[in-house]
Amino acid sequence: MSDFAALGVGKNLIKGLTELGIITPTEIQREVIPLLLEGNVDLVAQAQTGTGKTAAYGLPLLHRIDPSKTYVQGLILCPTRELGQQVAKQLFKFTKYTEKIFTEAVYGGPNIEKQISALRRPTQIVVATPGRLIDLVNREAVDLAQVKTVILDEADEMLSMGFKQELHQILDMLEVVECKWLFSATIPQAIKQIVNQHLSEDAYKIEVSGSNVVNRDIEHQYLICEEHEKLNVLLRFLSDEKESRGIVFCKTRSTARKLAKQLIAKNIAADAIHGDLKQIERDKVMRAFRNENLQILVATDLAARGLDIEALNFVVHYQLPDKDEYYTHRSGRTGRAGKEGVSLCLVTTSEKQKLFHYEKLLRISFIQIRQG
Repeated sequence: MSDFAALGVGKNLIKGLTELGIITPTEIQREVIPLLLEGNVDLVAQAQTGTGKTAAYGLPLLHRIDPSKTYVQGLILCPTRELGQQVAKQLFKFTKYTEKIFTEAVYGGPNIEKQISALRRPTQIVVATPGRLIDLVNREAVDLAQVKTVILDEADEMLSMGFKQELHQILDMLEVVECKWLFSATIPQAIKQIVNQHLSEDAYKIEVSGSNVVNRDIEHQYLICEEHEKLNVLLRFLSDEKESRGIVFCKTRSTARKLAKQLIAKNIAADAIHGDLKQIERDKVMRAFRNENLQILVATDLAARGLDIEALNFVVHYQLPDKDEYYTHRSGRTGRAGKEGVSLCLVTTSEKQKLFHYEKLLRISFIQIRQG
């Protein structure tokens, strides 16, 4: 099935996808969309960030919404504000040529009264972080009584952020739900508990294989240098890249903070996003980056979950990540929408073994580049 029409997606949605440059379905979309369009099904899908899962569940969800009814029919749970905003924005773009379907994103941080006010408008889909959703339910500001479809996006990340109790509580309160779709990069024991407790026994289980997880439009490179040489190596790389924009990933908040200051001192338009920032500060940095006032975003892994940034030429792994799936997540920030991208690892000699592990696990090939 080489196009969305063959998968069963409606022509007006396809028109919106085409305008976004989304023409050929990814593997997760090919596997999932026909199943979810069949009828009432439960699904457990193992898929990394950057594989196109928002469209994989978003398009079938939009098919299930009755635009003539103004109450909440679909619920999407996300771990972070950024991912929630990204998902809501994508659904809005998908529906450009369809009957109006209203999506509202709610999350912790901003004034809850504004979100309560927004939810008084016709709203058919709610995208929410678990904690804020429960706050809104407790205040009787959102009615989930008619929700027929619930989606857990990046379920493992929600658990690692401490939302286990909230997820069980939310799933318990959905009385008439017909479809439960769970998407997760990994399936640890706590996810299996949710599946066993809340999804039907005959839920479909789909896994996007490692060979297809990493975007083929990304060139994976590495450069060997000592720890103390990394800053100068990065500066030379950025000098060669001129006006190109990208993200530099660090493992710790302190390294991200320090590196951003070092880049700024060298007159590079950079800033950092990490867990120590208040939400208002994170928003300010992301606004500057999206508006192209910044060339480089220095980021930690958790802070970068769900960031939706277009036209990034490269990502640099200043420090390799702790978790294997984070390599895929980081690399997936570039090479999007059919464009080519570069994923460069700065590694010490002892870290080179980790790259062989990625090659085997993700079925990718690294190219060694030399210091110029």
